[in-house]
Amino acid sequence: MTQERLHMTDQTVDHKNTEILAEGADDEPIEVNRRLFTDWRVILMATLAALYAAFHMAALNGLSLSSMTGIELSFLPSFPLETWNFRIAHVAGALFLGFLLFGSRLTFADPSAKPNSTITACAWVLLLVAFVACGAAISFGMRIADGAMWNGIAPEYRTPEIYWFGIPLLVATFGGIILGWLDRTPRHRFSLPDLVLGVCALAVAIYLITIYGTLMRNSTGTPFAPIGISLAAVAGTALIMELTRRVTGLALIVIAGIFLIYVFVGHLAPGFLNSPRIDWARFFSQVYTDAGILGPTTAVSSTYIILFIIFAAFLQASKVGEYFINFAFAAAGRTRGGPAKVSIFASGLMGMINGTSAGNVVATGSLTIPLMKKVGYHRKTAGAVEAAASTGGQIMPPIMGAGAFIMAEITGIPYTDIAVAAILPAVLYFVSVYFMVDFEAAKLGMRGMREDELPKLGRMLRQVYLFLPIIILIYALFAGYSVIRAGTLATIAAAAVSWLTPHRMGLRSIARAFEMAGVMSIQIIAVCACAGIIVGVISLTGVGARFSSVLLGIADTSQLLALFFAMCIAILLGMGMPTTAAYAVAASVVAPGLVQLGIPQLTAHFFVFYFAVLSAITPPVALASYAAAGISGANPMETSVASFKIGIAAFIVPFMFFYNGALLMDGPWLTVLQAAVTAIVGVFLLSSGVQGWFAGQRAAWIVRLMLLAAALFMIQGGLLSDAIGIALAAGAFAIQKFIKPDPDAPIPVRGTD
Repeated sequence: MTQERLHMTDQTVDHKNTEILAEGADDEPIEVNRRLFTDWRVILMATLAALYAAFHMAALNGLSLSSMTGIELSFLPSFPLETWNFRIAHVAGALFLGFLLFGSRLTFADPSAKPNSTITACAWVLLLVAFVACGAAISFGMRIADGAMWNGIAPEYRTPEIYWFGIPLLVATFGGIILGWLDRTPRHRFSLPDLVLGVCALAVAIYLITIYGTLMRNSTGTPFAPIGISLAAVAGTALIMELTRRVTGLALIVIAGIFLIYVFVGHLAPGFLNSPRIDWARFFSQVYTDAGILGPTTAVSSTYIILFIIFAAFLQASKVGEYFINFAFAAAGRTRGGPAKVSIFASGLMGMINGTSAGNVVATGSLTIPLMKKVGYHRKTAGAVEAAASTGGQIMPPIMGAGAFIMAEITGIPYTDIAVAAILPAVLYFVSVYFMVDFEAAKLGMRGMREDELPKLGRMLRQVYLFLPIIILIYALFAGYSVIRAGTLATIAAAAVSWLTPHRMGLRSIARAFEMAGVMSIQIIAVCACAGIIVGVISLTGVGARFSSVLLGIADTSQLLALFFAMCIAILLGMGMPTTAAYAVAASVVAPGLVQLGIPQLTAHFFVFYFAVLSAITPPVALASYAAAGISGANPMETSVASFKIGIAAFIVPFMFFYNGALLMDGPWLTVLQAAVTAIVGVFLLSSGVQGWFAGQRAAWIVRLMLLAAALFMIQGGLLSDAIGIALAAGAFAIQKFIKPDPDAPIPVRGTD
């Protein structure tokens, strides 16, 4: 989604020494459809958002409200909550906050405009209807608490479910969505239709939580499931898709919509797409369980993702993010094309704790892109470098934009094994991007930034303790602490370290950090819940298993062709989606087929994960590239093509660790070291061939072809292939130095003079 900042991050210059500092890098991005409340509304929303984030921190760490307050609150559940109830509350809270904060349209009415009386009257009626649904859900809960249960088919219970809960809920939900599209409430005020949707989200949660302990787990997907579960799930699915549309746009909604349609028309589809006929009530009674919306994606968003969003918010509140960028400027700004290399380092640091490539572009690109343009990069190249670097942050351990945690949840592989395996592929990606931008700078004859333009490295080193929260996080993870405990310790460390800076975090700053975390989490929670809908369709229709059989059939002809087909599907499924949703969907469709081909589970999921991430810089739908183009002022499609070129090595890396498992730390250290060295040389040769720069000068077409061939041999990782690659690289060097072919000479075409 297009984003703007309240305070755009521009270079700040000290006129005495012209030193450029990153100020505002920790400012919160403001989406164009986010409401900017005034007066008491600001306090109310800040309080709700902070309590929402703090609720997760408390629940995840197993504290009870009673122990925190010293008051016996027997009417409230103690933490940790039961898993399903916690996930239901997690999604409902995000929906409630999201509808109040994000408008249905990208434009708002003029503050002085009078409200439409018809829409207002309809909204009040729908709000009353939504409260009726809430009341019915509470009434059912009280009856269950008194021991009254029903089997979902007895008329005396089925009728109240439908007429007092189901129909009012559906009317309020779909009516609120339609009115939201028509409503033009000013930006600083609450919208009544959006409040209706928030109350509907609460009604869904109340109903599902109250019946969880009796019938929900055992009866879903059977004729004995209460009809209210299906009706609540229909409303919940619609609410999730509507909020996802508001916070990310239409791409994920279109894909989810296609999958939902497939559920009911799949029995008419030909070939491997054919699926059994599924009744709507049966499907929706299951989709709001751990087979769908409450499954792996929401499991991760309700634990690891929101925990690291809180951690990121504490880093922002303590201004550590600004230090990361200033440190990158001090370390890399003097090299040729310095701001581009700063972008690589800064985006790697910031991106690993950011759940979206596009969000990382906004966070760091508003500083680095203008500076890249200043030193001579074309605006499309400046945007492309930032997009490629920000996308790389999603594959940078230990956090990997939360992708590592989803992979651990889906595969059952220990998180530490995943983080260790991700090290060399991430190094190869960032080394390749570094070479690409360095050779581009060399071709254009760029300079580095002057000494007086940069933060002083000595001063940055004296503040190196600001890396302590990251160091504590990494140490705790590999020392055997749980992810939740490690993230909590790192968050506490971020607050403690701030006391060594001018930005000390007191109670107000901590509350502000929790508020930021609550708001920042809405987008990723909505996306994960929406991805859960797709995952639910895949699991309930069996289309994933049938897709696996297609891959097996292709592999009978060529395993490489099967991998290429899997790559295309993973990229296609990931286009337009944030990292977490892209990987979750691709892992459900593509990864099982790769495992059936005999590929190790970790390798198969890394293969899928990489290409799902790279969809952010793959034309024609490249979210990270489009976000960068919005900052650089370049053509979005040109920027996406340029970012694809800069990140080209990443499209080869997954094939590299497929053919050479040592790149995933699988094997003796000597083998791993050899694979790492030859692969780095390979990506160096690949970057030289793609950019046409070798041995300090531009390279002719014959040299570039030899370099590309040498790169592919070096990347494969065998002794013979390495020897061939070295020989080709030596030959290219000899031609470049002694024969010196004209780099501007055209490639000879057969049949021409």
